[in-house]
Amino acid sequence: MSIDRALVDAALAAVIDPNTGRSFAADRGVKNVAIDGSTVTVDVVLGYPAVTQYRAVRALVEEALRQVPGVAEARVAVSQSIAAHTVQPGVKLLPNVKNIVAVASGKGGVGKSTTAVNLALALADEGASVGILDADIYGPSLPMMLGIEGRPESPDGQSMNPLVGHGVQANSIGFLIEQDNPMVWRGPMATSALEQLLRQTNWKALDYLIVDMPPGTGDIQLTLSQRVPVTGAVIVTTPQDIALLDAKKGLKMFEKVGIPILGIVENMSIHICSNCGHEEHIFGAGGGERMAKDYGVEVLGSLPLDIAIREQADGGNPSVVADPGGRVAEIYRSIARKVAIHIAERARDMSSKFPTIVVQNT
Repeated sequence: MSIDRALVDAALAAVIDPNTGRSFAADRGVKNVAIDGSTVTVDVVLGYPAVTQYRAVRALVEEALRQVPGVAEARVAVSQSIAAHTVQPGVKLLPNVKNIVAVASGKGGVGKSTTAVNLALALADEGASVGILDADIYGPSLPMMLGIEGRPESPDGQSMNPLVGHGVQANSIGFLIEQDNPMVWRGPMATSALEQLLRQTNWKALDYLIVDMPPGTGDIQLTLSQRVPVTGAVIVTTPQDIALLDAKKGLKMFEKVGIPILGIVENMSIHICSNCGHEEHIFGAGGGERMAKDYGVEVLGSLPLDIAIREQADGGNPSVVADPGGRVAEIYRSIARKVAIHIAERARDMSSKFPTIVVQNT
């Protein structure tokens, strides 16, 4: 019995990606469909990193193909291909960096840096090539959180190689100064130092560069938002009203410079007593969801107020690597997939496809 190719295509078109809610075929993720006797082979290419989802995706597609009359065997290969996507108008992409994600908050103390580090580690855990830049010149925390010591090496006296922690490329002013040395700099100096860190680091073929932005919405943050090619921003807040008030200012800042908001992460959403298991909303409840509704964005995930998250980050082993099978790590991986999916839904950057035109006098 020969296999009807139209039935195969229809079966594939009906398979829904559980992460996006759309069919793999609609997202142009179905490639190289071939029929050989009673065997159908197909490649499914995801536009976002999701190595931990490969088995489930493969099972979904294989099951759909086996329902087609005449199919005795289905062979499905799942992979991912991360593309560069558009940034704010008038800003060029960085060499060797496909997508930059700014992680920001309107105020300090809401867990922004912890979120940024775990987001980077979760993206790497899902199979992406990831870097992280500590943009907080006045309070760098990346060296401690990633457990990295040492200074970046310079191969040519002008650029520097990133250090690596837990498989993630990293750079921070904290690698270049003594730990207890304060940065007593005015805004223009801090901005200039940060741009140097960003542009003079030899990032190696990054799918995503996570930028841990300094807290607030002042001159440094606005300047960076205008000069750094950002694909999208993640806003970190707590449910507390005062934190939400400042988070909204951060969100509006990105909107003004044409940077899309990928979503909101709500930290410290609920406290679970480690002794009795009692749950309590110490900082209020539902604040992130109300903000998301007001501004038409998504709550990417909510993290509990858990002492382990703080202890693991302070110890140089953030939750995603300290307890990869735990509930908190899975929340961070879910957030990372949602961020990557929102990026994949944006228009691709086509500037690299066009040749550079040089006008000369002849």
